[in-house]
Amino acid sequence: MLVRNFLRLFFMITGLLLATHSFAQEFGEVSGRITDDNNHPLGLVNIAIQGQPGGTVSQEDGTFHLKIPANRDVVLVISSIGYATIFFKVRLEPGERYELKRKLREIATELPDFVVEDRQIRSANLNPIDPKLAGLIPSASGGIEALLKTMPGVSSNNELSSQYSVRGGNYDENLVYVNDVEIYRPFLVRSGQQEGLSFLNSDMVASILFSAGGFESRYGDKLSSVLDIRYKRPTKMAGSVSGSLLGASLHLEGSSPDRRFMYLLGFRQKSNQYILKGLETKGDYKPSFTDLQGMLLYEVNPKLEFSFLGNFARNSYELKPTDRTTSFGTINEALQLRIYFEGREVDRFKNYMGAFTTNYKPNKDLSLKLIVSAFQTIESETFDIMGQYWIGELETNQGSETFGQAIETKGVGTYLNHARNYLNANVFNIEQRGLFQFDDKTFQWGVKFQREMISDRLNEWNMNDSAGYTLPYSGGIPGITGNQADIVLQDIVRANIELNSNRISGFAQYSETKETDFGQLGLNFGIRANYWDLNKQLVISPRGGLSLKPVWETDILFRLTAGIYHQPPFYRELRAKDGSINRDLKAQTSYHLVAATDLNFRAWGRPFKFVGEAYYKYLTNLIPYEVDNVRIRYFAQNNAKGYATGVDFKVNGEFVNGIESWASLSLMQTREDIEGDFYTDYYNNAGELIIRGYTTDQVIADSLTTERGFMPRPTDQLLTFGLFFQDYLPRNPTFKMHLNLLFGTGIPYSPPGVPRARNSQRMPSFRRVDIGFSKQIVGEASFAKNQVVKPGSWRKYINNIWISAEVLNLLQVNNTISYTWVKDVNNRLYGVPNYLTPRQLNIKISVEF
Repeated sequence: MLVRNFLRLFFMITGLLLATHSFAQEFGEVSGRITDDNNHPLGLVNIAIQGQPGGTVSQEDGTFHLKIPANRDVVLVISSIGYATIFFKVRLEPGERYELKRKLREIATELPDFVVEDRQIRSANLNPIDPKLAGLIPSASGGIEALLKTMPGVSSNNELSSQYSVRGGNYDENLVYVNDVEIYRPFLVRSGQQEGLSFLNSDMVASILFSAGGFESRYGDKLSSVLDIRYKRPTKMAGSVSGSLLGASLHLEGSSPDRRFMYLLGFRQKSNQYILKGLETKGDYKPSFTDLQGMLLYEVNPKLEFSFLGNFARNSYELKPTDRTTSFGTINEALQLRIYFEGREVDRFKNYMGAFTTNYKPNKDLSLKLIVSAFQTIESETFDIMGQYWIGELETNQGSETFGQAIETKGVGTYLNHARNYLNANVFNIEQRGLFQFDDKTFQWGVKFQREMISDRLNEWNMNDSAGYTLPYSGGIPGITGNQADIVLQDIVRANIELNSNRISGFAQYSETKETDFGQLGLNFGIRANYWDLNKQLVISPRGGLSLKPVWETDILFRLTAGIYHQPPFYRELRAKDGSINRDLKAQTSYHLVAATDLNFRAWGRPFKFVGEAYYKYLTNLIPYEVDNVRIRYFAQNNAKGYATGVDFKVNGEFVNGIESWASLSLMQTREDIEGDFYTDYYNNAGELIIRGYTTDQVIADSLTTERGFMPRPTDQLLTFGLFFQDYLPRNPTFKMHLNLLFGTGIPYSPPGVPRARNSQRMPSFRRVDIGFSKQIVGEASFAKNQVVKPGSWRKYINNIWISAEVLNLLQVNNTISYTWVKDVNNRLYGVPNYLTPRQLNIKISVEF
């Protein structure tokens, strides 16, 4: 209902905007000349009225003529590929003529070290995303991942985290590359509050390619998705600085006069303390997240280039909780949980990454690359937190004076959580890649050696106590021989792990585009191989795809991709919930088939694209797992099989003239069948079910064992919908609006220690709307007619200044991320929802120079 009503409103607003863009009957005329910084005339420059179709282009001598509506403010948009776009506001009387001369500034960044044509992207099942939008989308976490969460097939139910699942996979099944270097995420993070900044710095990004499945052999060994990021190659001095209630960032870029040396630097500082104060768990939050990145490039000659990419990240999270109050339950049984805390949590995550790349191009057809990279993470997770809780039944009679208050205590207890976990992981890589192009054919190959060294010390446990009894309670007096009342700890994990291993992987891939009688045919075939000396397993992954663009007037492309995708386990999958390591764990496998339609069309005189994909994944050798917030706990056994199937739809284009928006819709089902996931019911002589776990003197007369069979996987989500919508005031484009809407049906969950109920219940649907309003203070669009920048003025060095106000969680929805489980003395288990952030306001200012 929410989605349907919003779409109605969306199309009504779009229709009204289109109606306001109609021309008046009286006109003025703007004419002039467009040149570059060196006063050379520029031809084929687009000059148009913002918000309206049509326009004109400049002649070879740079001159142009354009009629515009009279008696109203009009914003002219002057744009050309390779140059910065200019916005110019003008107002003319009927019949008035105005001469406009403008210089276009060359864009301060080049394209990445390779260019992927649109037809190659379409045939390769890759979705390009404009990186500039990462700074515009309103979100609590922000960045490129916020854009990804609105893509079809992508799901995320936590605005505090940058993690996402794709088509039924989990967070560990997504590949992320920056300049061909694989990026790793921290190991010990439990919640979005601890996570901090992701590696990707949107200020430094030049291009983004994303595939939700069916990706090529040149990408690595994961089951779900790939995100391919290319950083900028600066050609001029430029930079940006921004600040908000959630943090600040700074980036600088530039090059030498001969453009042989280039540099790109980025600094980010984030503290989500402001947001965390809105959570139901009150206390002293001290999060601090710092990230420093740099890229240096040196071109020895046109054939040889060296580059270095480095990163240092420090994430610090401290919490001294004080209390928590949460109401939950149903109308018939409304309950309230109150917890008073003692203790604190201190977490530290430090990451170091460096990659040195040598690019050699002996001729125009051959490119060779050597990448040497190293990654280190030093992580510590320490906490001792005691919570004393009361479970009270609330008065639901609205006529009562005690309405909404706790009138009866259902349970009283205490729990103590303890952890001293320390991890040090080092990953070293050396990789050679090559690319050879001839005509419309491309051959790529690569071979990679990887060394992993991991040291992990685990010591964690928890204890539950209710009304003076340690749970589970079995009677007796503690310390007396023959009694069973000694203190029992739960979820004990103690381990000291040293793990060193080596991997060798490689790929070969051939792609070709050819013209045939029935259309343009694209072919892509490749194979990957991966060997790990820890489990002595060699896996082979053939992958391929076909695309056809028929000789039709309609610009449509059909695509079919298939492949066998293996994911050899990394350290996180090897470690079971008790801390033990399974060195014989094998790679998970997905047999993947994707069929897609890609349509380019025009509506309202503007460009649009529609993409629809249907997929099926048959999964074998699965490693079952549980998800708590963003923490994944694996069973460390290849004892499951499953499948994932669904359809994804996306439409994007200029719903409002000149700016891109999109909407995506996904339907998905994923199931798994775990070997040995049976449960047994016991019956007495009367045939009545005996409830296990309670003290009873009944004699077991019979039992029935049941196999669960296929059940929902932890990421099973029937429907997701994402919308990113942009708009501006037609007569004043310096005022803009950005809307980020996410909806997803509930994902499975289950109480701990109850195999028969695994993933049998559903969380409430995830619903979130973030909206931002921005105003351009300085920039071409804010300059009025005849406005001149004085020599020496600070405005000469500033390209843009924007100030924004964001309303996060506009609808004030209490979204659930996980459950806290508490018991009373009768062992009755209560699941108390852990809610995400409430409605909050964020103020942001950004400057580009």
